[in-house]
Amino acid sequence: MAYAVIKTGGKQYRVKEGDQLDVENMNLEEGTKIEFAPLLVGEGGDVKVGAPVVDGSTVTATVLGNFRGPKGIAFKFKRRKGFHKTKGFRRALTKIEINSIA
Repeated sequence: MAYAVIKTGGKQYRVKEGDQLDVENMNLEEGTKIEFAPLLVGEGGDVKVGAPVVDGSTVTATVLGNFRGPKGIAFKFKRRKGFHKTKGFRRALTKIEINSIA
């Protein structure tokens, strides 16, 4: 089974065909096709590492939808000062499905 390493939203993901990922928000419509230039492509013992990307290789994906992730909490605290501040957030994410690695 072929796999690849792609970079999106400042993060790197190891993917193979059929994988579904939650990545940083891309502001794309549902059903949109996107292509990534892989940093690494491998199949079994054969691995091609790009500098910085593998030439002639692409990873194709489809956007499944946009959503907001689970709630996270940022908490600041200074001991002995009576200072504490809580702030909640929910990250905007995009779900994608990997279609092919060529």
